[in-house]
Amino acid sequence: MGAFLEKPKTEKHNEHGCGNGLCYGVASMQGWRVEMEDAHCAITGLGEDLKEWSFFAVFDGHAGAKVSAHCAEHLLDCIVTNEEFKNSDFIKGIRAGFLDLDARMRHLPGLASGEDKSGSTAVCALISPKQIYIANCGDSRAVLYSGGEATFSTRDHKPVLPAEKERIINAGGSVMIQRVNGSLAVSRALGDYEYKNVEGRGPCEQLVSPEPEVFVRDRDDKKDEFLVLACDGVWDVMSNEDLCSYINSRLLLTEDLELICNKVIDTCLYKGSRDNMSIVLVTFPGAQKPSSEAIKQEIELEAYIERRIADIVTREKGMDFYEMLNTLAEEDIPGLPPGGGLSAK
Repeated sequence: MGAFLEKPKTEKHNEHGCGNGLCYGVASMQGWRVEMEDAHCAITGLGEDLKEWSFFAVFDGHAGAKVSAHCAEHLLDCIVTNEEFKNSDFIKGIRAGFLDLDARMRHLPGLASGEDKSGSTAVCALISPKQIYIANCGDSRAVLYSGGEATFSTRDHKPVLPAEKERIINAGGSVMIQRVNGSLAVSRALGDYEYKNVEGRGPCEQLVSPEPEVFVRDRDDKKDEFLVLACDGVWDVMSNEDLCSYINSRLLLTEDLELICNKVIDTCLYKGSRDNMSIVLVTFPGAQKPSSEAIKQEIELEAYIERRIADIVTREKGMDFYEMLNTLAEEDIPGLPPGGGLSAK
């Protein structure tokens, strides 16, 4: 959904911070899209009663940026102020927060009239001293890296999933070209009210549902290393394992999480992503620390690539940049970043 620019906008928005024993970095980039429709939220310390809790989220908007921007500003408040959450029924409270926000947004100017047809996926994490709560609605994704591997991932809500397809058909819709009514590529989202008007059906029984899947996992301070939340502009070109391997290798080089997030987005751009891209990277105390040996190897890799480029350009007069890249890609270059490969360079 959405048109493309003649060349990508590569300026990035960055944030970083630390609190409650966690550190985070954020990067977002418009890329090839005509508009930037992503939004995000990152907060450590959620007020007096929840000062040891933290909240991180990514919102991938479509058909406009109104819903994603509103979600980034209001989802957390809808979660922590509802009665279930206040009564420590956190899973029900998170679910109720999503549904409450979706119901409230329906009455906003533009959305109420149907003039604004925007919607947004949402993936968020609430991290307490003992647990990690992750909620997902749509195809943005969260992955936890613990004990040297990707141990948990949310599930993308696509119309072709059997349970999603059944709900869509029961609501009078169809799944064509893997899309709701041949148009929308996700089966759950906030907003998208033109898909939520089937009379006699509740909010979670519509063509598009605002209901999140909520997961909880006990924290393991010895094993948990990092949590990554990102929109599909990242996941379209990197698998869970590739992205985690790449991030882990970068943590051996630097503690600058903004820089790592920027490198992820640039790598995805060079791998062919044509979407907006947003990523939030959260590190736990068990994350890798910079290693002098890894830094040395990276310096040697950079020097090797520079020498090879000089050799190729000297030998092949008139070769353009992309021809040079293709030549390098055919070589077996040792020590390239795992998961990133030559695209990361």
